[in-house]
Amino acid sequence: MKSRMLYQLSQPASGLMAGGNQTSILEFLLWGLSERPEQQHILFLLFLCMYVVTVTGNLLIVLAIGTDARLHTPMYFFLASLSCADILFTSTTVPKALVNIQTQSRSISYAGCLAQLYFFLTFGDMDIFLLATMAYDRYVAICHPLHYKIVMSRQRCTLLVTACWVLTSLVAMTHTFLIFRLSFCSKKIIPDFFCDLGPLMKVSCSDTQVNELVLLFLGGAVILIPFILILVSYIHIVSAILRVPSAQGRHKAFSTCGSHLAVVALFFGTVIRAYLCPSSSSSNSIEEDTAAAVMYTVVTPLLNPFIYSLRNKNMKCALARCLRGKVFFSLGQGPPR
Repeated sequence: MKSRMLYQLSQPASGLMAGGNQTSILEFLLWGLSERPEQQHILFLLFLCMYVVTVTGNLLIVLAIGTDARLHTPMYFFLASLSCADILFTSTTVPKALVNIQTQSRSISYAGCLAQLYFFLTFGDMDIFLLATMAYDRYVAICHPLHYKIVMSRQRCTLLVTACWVLTSLVAMTHTFLIFRLSFCSKKIIPDFFCDLGPLMKVSCSDTQVNELVLLFLGGAVILIPFILILVSYIHIVSAILRVPSAQGRHKAFSTCGSHLAVVALFFGTVIRAYLCPSSSSSNSIEEDTAAAVMYTVVTPLLNPFIYSLRNKNMKCALARCLRGKVFFSLGQGPPR
């Protein structure tokens, strides 16, 4: 079965319609998580449990932050925004994968594929931009504590999150429009369990040189610029922490930043592997790409609530109070103070 699918991927398309921006295909076939029938039931239960835990965990973080006035600070405002983005990010791909496993169908409509691509890129890039924003917040808090309330005012926090949404929407729209211009003929098997840029370009009948260049420069900028900004921020943060005379103060500062660094390492490690490291169309490479995609689309959003709550005393207390129904919420207060 695997060799036959790879053979279909390697065949030239037939019946290309006139015009480079048209397509004669109404649906795609997704490679899926595994082609072995005996694994489908286990994969369905595993991914269903992971999805439920991911949504529940991130919702609890949003609820805990929203209902505890003591957490209405910029750091937790950005954390709540990240949790919302994670819920939307994982909901873009996992439910469709679960439906396909349950119905034993690999199909996704052309329109559904483009919609999934757009929202996947929007929420995925939102995660990247929010992680960079959170690093900037920690930089200001530790390196310029006297100016923190002025620099990270409520208006600026709102502006930063709004700018993240606008930029990610524009980037996703650009990539989606360029994919829309490509032609796809006959049923094509996308070598992934969801619609993504690289797999879609692999199965196109058209010349994808423009798409590849835009992915290289725009996609590379979206990933590498925030990553470099995070690294620079933490170089300054670590330098400032090491100058703190109190061992207790250094431990508290490192503890505050540790959760964020863990999420950054996990997310960017798999994203850079998926988008900036070339891969072939061999079966082993497809399986490796799928594993990397599972890491940043499913595993990272799943682990984020645990990483932030287990390493953060304030979050643990807020979650405990939230679960006990003891809320400290005032409708007149905004997220950050």
